[in-house]
Amino acid sequence: MIAQDSSRFMYFANNEGLLEYNGMAWSLYPSPNETIIRSVKVIGKKIYTGCYMEFGYWERNAEGILKYFSLSKSIRSKILDDEQFWNIAQYDQWIIFQSLSQIFVYDSKAGTYNIIKPKTGVNKIFMVDNTILYQTFGTGLFEIENGKSKTISTDPVILKNKIVNIYPRNEGLLLQTQYNGLFEYKNGTITKWNTQADNELQTSSIYSGQLLSDGSLALGSVSNGIFILNSDGKIKYHITQNKGLSNNTALSLYEDHDKNLWIGLDNGINCINLQSAVRSFVDDTGFLGTVYASILHKELLYVGTNQGLFYKNYTSNEDFKFIPGTKGQVWSLYENDGTLFCGHDSGTYVINTNTAVQIFSGSGTWKFEKHPYDKDLLLQGSYHGIAVLEKTALGWEFRNWIKGFDYSSRYFEIAGANEIYISHEYKGVFRIAVDKNYTSVTKFVAYKSPVKGKNASLSKFNNIIYYASKEGFFKVDQKTKQFVKQELLSKVFSKDEYTSGKLTPDKSGKLWFFTKNYINYFSAGKLNSELKHNVIPIPSTLTNSMLGFENITQITQNTYLVGTTDGYYTINLNGLNFTNYNISITNVATNLLNQNTVSKPIAGEGSFKYDENNLTFSFTVPEYNKYVNAEFQYLLEGMQEQWSEWNAKPYITFKNLPPGDYVFKVRAKTGNSISNNIAQYSFTILKPWYATTIALIIYLILALIAAYLINRAYKNYYHRQKEKLIEENNRLLEIKELENEQELMKVKNLQLEQDFESKNRELAVSTMNLIKKNELLSMIKDDLKKTDESNDKNVKSVITTINKNINEDDTWDMFKEAFNNADKDFLKKVKKAHPLLTPNDLRLCAYLRLNLSSKEIAPLLNISVRSVEIKRYRLRKKMELPHEHSLVEYILSI
Repeated sequence: MIAQDSSRFMYFANNEGLLEYNGMAWSLYPSPNETIIRSVKVIGKKIYTGCYMEFGYWERNAEGILKYFSLSKSIRSKILDDEQFWNIAQYDQWIIFQSLSQIFVYDSKAGTYNIIKPKTGVNKIFMVDNTILYQTFGTGLFEIENGKSKTISTDPVILKNKIVNIYPRNEGLLLQTQYNGLFEYKNGTITKWNTQADNELQTSSIYSGQLLSDGSLALGSVSNGIFILNSDGKIKYHITQNKGLSNNTALSLYEDHDKNLWIGLDNGINCINLQSAVRSFVDDTGFLGTVYASILHKELLYVGTNQGLFYKNYTSNEDFKFIPGTKGQVWSLYENDGTLFCGHDSGTYVINTNTAVQIFSGSGTWKFEKHPYDKDLLLQGSYHGIAVLEKTALGWEFRNWIKGFDYSSRYFEIAGANEIYISHEYKGVFRIAVDKNYTSVTKFVAYKSPVKGKNASLSKFNNIIYYASKEGFFKVDQKTKQFVKQELLSKVFSKDEYTSGKLTPDKSGKLWFFTKNYINYFSAGKLNSELKHNVIPIPSTLTNSMLGFENITQITQNTYLVGTTDGYYTINLNGLNFTNYNISITNVATNLLNQNTVSKPIAGEGSFKYDENNLTFSFTVPEYNKYVNAEFQYLLEGMQEQWSEWNAKPYITFKNLPPGDYVFKVRAKTGNSISNNIAQYSFTILKPWYATTIALIIYLILALIAAYLINRAYKNYYHRQKEKLIEENNRLLEIKELENEQELMKVKNLQLEQDFESKNRELAVSTMNLIKKNELLSMIKDDLKKTDESNDKNVKSVITTINKNINEDDTWDMFKEAFNNADKDFLKKVKKAHPLLTPNDLRLCAYLRLNLSSKEIAPLLNISVRSVEIKRYRLRKKMELPHEHSLVEYILSI
């Protein structure tokens, strides 16, 4: 069985347990007793399941994970041995669990059970217009009313056939049997309801059925796939394994909220997008091959492939037929004035319904273009240049090659009357000018820009030539004839990954091209000349086209055919309606470093420890369209300021988030539609314990205490320092005073010395004066002696007196004593330094110490000046003074 909840999540009864699919991810919840789950039913917010000897319900917990609660535990004794619960139904507050032996009716309000046990067992229960019906094996059709069984019919059709499903129809019932088709039951009468599929139904063993919302009937068979009948019984679709099903055994059918048909197969699950604007044709046999070109011509659909050219009636479901003679690669199909041309690896063909006539075989043909002014001429791009075809009375024929240009011309466009632009994938872009008759090239220009590019293309749109490559879009400036890059158009390739530059214009004013995630087209703006960009969100992984050979053809006004490597698919542009889905966050998980993730509650606001700062958010859009991929955009307030780029991943991980408050927001885009809502989740990353408010308060208190203690310590320290400084300052002051006293004493001593020296000098001068006086007395004495001829006693007496007063030794002794008082111990020092000095030498030293000149010393020694000089010379020799040293300076330095 298959079910869907209000969030549009899908649930499947599976061999391994309950299988959940939310549009992006599958989750398996193992069955409670490790047995196969047979039935599933969503009622409200609970998912009820039945399996081997067990039934109950699943409910989502705060983390968004389903948790199982058993209902059968309390009535285990009522369950038969080997009993399995194959079906679940609901009516108001009653939940009905059906096995092949009995029916359990559970009152969800009272929590009580009512058990119905038919004698012949139960085939299946059915809910039809608030009526609970069930069929027993061979005894009839019954209704449950007031908790008891009531017979509805014992008609032979019911007794002989196994009823697969019952549907309401025209105020009666439509009974679907396993082998004998459908019957109408009305007013107690059963009649056969004939359908177009009766023969197939009788041989297919119908096992499941579903009445669709549009009135169609979907029937699942055991061996012949799915039949979908309209309300008149005609076959709309017969889908089998060779048309896309994984296998032909459809055990259950379910129509979801978006009118998709889900199929529970014998092995696997399929989903059919019945409302899709896309229809695919898959060639599993390889008969058709890769489609490179297509066209609708005279109500016939032609497809050119790598196997040749095929056709079929467009409106029929018949198989494609091969056109003989076209075996090989078909590159293009082109209609001109009612004639269909086929560009082929072998040349050019004209196609008439189911026949092909080759009109050119000189080279493989890429494409065709109309001559600018002659409707009877066509230009064709070939492997070796450009050729001209001409319409004659006998039909179309090859006329000539345009000489002077022999490069492969897969893409070329005509500009003006005689200019042609050509794109060569491996050589670049060229422009040639041709003569009036289109027979030869008159001018050849090779463009340096744009450069050659892989899968590049060149095409004309609205009379403007465009070039597309991985470098972007360029267009030809009609005045300068140069290619100018179109920055606005080129952004298309930057937003979506470049796969091919193949450009394809259509008949209704659209220029088509392909990127990784979209089929794109430009259309002309209504109010300006700017091209408008439009997208169809079909990714290249699903289109499965050959890169560089993508092709899209306008078949009808709104239908386009896109060739693929294994067939083609069609798109109805009018049917491209994208539903605005709701996005939901399905899981919030955290993990510590190098540990597994742990799911957290989704509801409310999250609060995580500081080391739980690696968060993974999973989200989904329950969208099940094959050709539409949901894309997501997220914003983490508190970390980001702008929304992220669109991304197809249904999850995002944030690592090492710092502490703080955050709001995670996510929105989705399905096709061109933004989700109705923005899912968000508020959470907080807590600070570590050492950074909490309490910790900060404690830190503040400790800091204040520390500050107080430090302040106190500093005060004590500075107090001690202050006392120490005062003590040092006092000591310094004392030292200063002592220094000042010493200085004063020095000054006084110096003064005393100066006074003493001055007085001694005065004494020395006095002594000298005395010596001079003695000298004068000697002179007087000499003069008296000269005059003492009479031997006058008086004269002799004077001479005697003079001799007493001029005693030389006494005079020297007096001078010596006075000199020693003036210059203490000088003579001793000189004598000690120079022991060989005589008294006379010492006397000379004393006089020199007084800084007396030779002239002043001579009278003192009672010798001539010359003799003083001789004495000085002898004294130098005794003292061994070098010639350059001054005798006086030496004596003064002692």
